[in-house]
Amino acid sequence: MCVVEAGSFSKAAEQLYISAPAVIKQINSLEASLGMKLFDRTHRGLVVTEAGQSIYNDAKYIIGYCKESVQRAKEAMQVSDDVIRVGISPMTPPQVFVDLWPQIQNLYPDMKFKLITFENTLENAREILANLGQNIDVVAGIFDETMLKLRGCDGTEISREPFCVAVSIHHGLAEKKKITLDDLAGENFMLMQRGWSYYGDRLRDDMIRNHPEINIVDFDLYNVEAFNRCENENEVLLAFKSWESVHPLIKIIPVEWDYAMPFGILHSKTPSDKVKRLIKAIRQIK
Repeated sequence: MCVVEAGSFSKAAEQLYISAPAVIKQINSLEASLGMKLFDRTHRGLVVTEAGQSIYNDAKYIIGYCKESVQRAKEAMQVSDDVIRVGISPMTPPQVFVDLWPQIQNLYPDMKFKLITFENTLENAREILANLGQNIDVVAGIFDETMLKLRGCDGTEISREPFCVAVSIHHGLAEKKKITLDDLAGENFMLMQRGWSYYGDRLRDDMIRNHPEINIVDFDLYNVEAFNRCENENEVLLAFKSWESVHPLIKIIPVEWDYAMPFGILHSKTPSDKVKRLIKAIRQIK
């Protein structure tokens, strides 16, 4: 990681307080043990290979996740019994708590919230949602029974969110206020892989059966990278209105169909007393 960030063996050696030959020896040993080339040595300097960049990205994530886990543990020790820890990410914004806050406060004046950020990766989605109640109590987002079963958690519905589509602001559909299925003919339409959502699979089956002119493209996780792909490849992404702030070059547009998905809070199957109070408040407000 240091060599990638420093850009050379000598600069990395200075930062690590060891000799340049020692750094080179370690990199050579790493490349030999992995059986892949991590750097191209050129007369102009080092160039990170695609394999090297991949190893660097994953290593950075692992180290960052370890640091975050320690921080979350420290924060968990400092949280009182009345503070609900809300996990937030670009895909799970906290706006719903902002909107409900005045009404929740009327019911439970002592209830407080603490926002805890997390990176929306496949690993985090599995770990955090399967262990709600440990470092994070609740997450706001879309869900259905299929997703809850897949992630090992439970959910309390607040509303139904219509399926929309996300497109680049440069896409030909970006000027439309509402999109029809006919507008999607010939488009690459990004859908989460089958088995993620009952409602998503219903939409997929409808398109396969009645709209074969729409080219369905699978992907495996809603995160910023999915929005980057939508923008860079000029594809159409199934999305929700609450995700408007995820990417500055993406526009989210409603569609003329009847597909929607439950939206609310995700929580443990065995929620704590404070989360039970939040669930009770949400049901009373609804």
